[in-house]
Amino acid sequence: MKNILLILLLTSGLILSQQKDSTESAWRPEFVSKAYISQIAFKDWAKGGSDSFTWTLIEEFALNKKTEKWDFENELKLAFGRTKSGNEAFRTNNNELYLESVFSLNVGWDVDPYISNTLKTQLTEGYNYKVEPAEKIAGFFDPGFITQGLGFTYDRVKDFKVRCGLALQEVITDKYRSYSDDKDTEDVKEAFKFETGLETVTSGKVNLAENIDLKSQLSLFTRFEQIEVWDVRWDSSIIAKVNSFLNINLNVLLIYEKNQSLRTQIKEALQVGIVYNVI
Repeated sequence: MKNILLILLLTSGLILSQQKDSTESAWRPEFVSKAYISQIAFKDWAKGGSDSFTWTLIEEFALNKKTEKWDFENELKLAFGRTKSGNEAFRTNNNELYLESVFSLNVGWDVDPYISNTLKTQLTEGYNYKVEPAEKIAGFFDPGFITQGLGFTYDRVKDFKVRCGLALQEVITDKYRSYSDDKDTEDVKEAFKFETGLETVTSGKVNLAENIDLKSQLSLFTRFEQIEVWDVRWDSSIIAKVNSFLNINLNVLLIYEKNQSLRTQIKEALQVGIVYNVI
């Protein structure tokens, strides 16, 4: 929890400090805070059942600048949530830090050259709840995934962007080295893994109705030594705006990473929450 509070304070300060001179510098800061809950309770219920309570906090930051010659976009997403069912203790259901920066040049072509940097990790400890007692399997920046990209991006269609290019990926660990371990070395578990390959990232937004939007981002990465296997991260949300501060959100996150699991991982959440546009 200390990591979460520290990150929130630092990023909030950075975004708010940019707000003062946003007019002069043409920087466009955005800060949206979301709180989602779902709850069910029983009392003297003859057909059985157990109480359940879930809460999720999501902080989304953006700091962008666009000129005639170049475009610089920065996005930070922090998500953390917990669930309590019956007499069980609270369990973590959402635990993510996602940071992406993309710098592109306008050279007068249909596509623009870009460089990018993406960081993915968890805010706090992660657990495997399928075993008893729960097994700790991750920590803050343990593992941490950092990816740098170099290639071309296309954004000539409103609310649609795609980029493709060469990519470098670093996996950094400390205690939980299964994410970075080289399977070819039996006696040593490495704390760092470096891979080269290709990336493609496609994002879009569609207005389904007057108050309903669909947002989606598909990220793919493959290694040169295993070009037929792709890591997949597909994050999609349907957001229905009830009013200026109340939303209904359906989020589906699909992940496939062969080094983590041979199965496709899917997380789905349907929640009602309060959304506040700080900036």
